[in-house]
Amino acid sequence: MTSLARKLRLHDYFALGFGTMIGVGWLVLMDDWLGRGGPLGAALAFALGGLILLPVGYAYGKWVQRLPDASGEAAYTALVFPPLVSYFTGWIMLLAYFIVCPWEAVAIGKLAAYLFPSLDSFKLYNVAGQPVFLPRLLLGVALTLFLAFLNYRGIRVTATFQGWITSAVLIFFAVAAFFSLRHGSFSNIHPAFRSAPLLSILLTLQIVPYFMTGFESIPKVAEEAHPGFPSHGFFRAIVLALFIGAGFYVLSIVAVSFAAPWRSLLGQSFATAFAFEHAIGSRWPVALIVIAGICGLCQCFNGNFVAATRLLFSYGRRATIPSRFASIHARHQTPHVAILAIAAGTLLGVFLGDALLVPVTEVGSMASAFGWLAACLSLALVESLPRVRLIALLGAFVSALLFAMKLFPIFPGHFTRSEWLALTFWLFLGTLLHALSPAIFKRKVSSSST
Repeated sequence: MTSLARKLRLHDYFALGFGTMIGVGWLVLMDDWLGRGGPLGAALAFALGGLILLPVGYAYGKWVQRLPDASGEAAYTALVFPPLVSYFTGWIMLLAYFIVCPWEAVAIGKLAAYLFPSLDSFKLYNVAGQPVFLPRLLLGVALTLFLAFLNYRGIRVTATFQGWITSAVLIFFAVAAFFSLRHGSFSNIHPAFRSAPLLSILLTLQIVPYFMTGFESIPKVAEEAHPGFPSHGFFRAIVLALFIGAGFYVLSIVAVSFAAPWRSLLGQSFATAFAFEHAIGSRWPVALIVIAGICGLCQCFNGNFVAATRLLFSYGRRATIPSRFASIHARHQTPHVAILAIAAGTLLGVFLGDALLVPVTEVGSMASAFGWLAACLSLALVESLPRVRLIALLGAFVSALLFAMKLFPIFPGHFTRSEWLALTFWLFLGTLLHALSPAIFKRKVSSSST
């Protein structure tokens, strides 16, 4: 029987975790971040997010050593909870990865249109008051097909591409940030908070899980590690992704706020590029930032695409959805049916256009926090060492708080009607696929024969 290829090493896992985390949000949603917390409030929220997620990262590091399974949270919770709980835990976590794919496919057009305004032409229709333009739509479709092709051809091709664009993001951003800091001013950061300091941090912290999602994608490809890869290497990759990812976000917020008066950036469709252009008085650093953004978008899209396809593949293998999704290509050793399914779903999402961007952030934050909570709680229940159980419980507490901030009305920035509708549709789809699974069919046949 054909199995998944085993070719990944430490740098591949870091590139996957970091790349899944760092996309294009720091370019297209910077005005939203600053509008929530102000420069210091937003920067502290991301720094705090990186620190408080360390126990969660620790829990995933322990799990991947115990159980290197592409099912991730579904496999972990299956050891301590009923099958239906395990199924929907993994299904919600799949949402956290999958929902990023159409987000990035839409954002590529928004990003490229800053350099090429002609992309904002040939309007096809409106979605929630946002126009959908034909050139931007075609660009999103082309990127989706390209990444699907890479993933179809093999994990080694995918990992190599991920490594290249991760390096490019770090280099390009470092160069642009250097010139921005040379021409900026501390006065641009005043006032440091949008409102009261605690409220400013809290409002930004609510969306941090969505943008920090990625470190836990590493266990989803644990089965594809090189035969000589040590089990503790997974934890090293997770910690590296968390620290460098959080640092990247903090630095981007500080650099943008230093480059231009941050209040002037509110409402700007491309606040990061606007700030750098304001500071330097030239468009070449802006072009560099846009290139870095495109690379970041591709690495985030690719990383989430990999994680989503592995989760979907593992569900087919566990027979909790139709087993066709567990098919592995005989030559390329990739889950080709799962890849085609995620690509098809992404292409459908691309047609929603810019109206998809902000609501996806909210739903993705909730889904990520829920998956983290399940993983940490499961580890606390199966682990016998008191120290490990304590860290896992701390991770569960942090995750539960982040999860509650999106669902309960007592917290500002909770779910609105559109987010509830999106979540309900996803749960309905999961229920439908589960009802068609071989496991359900076998149980029905068994009960009828008795």
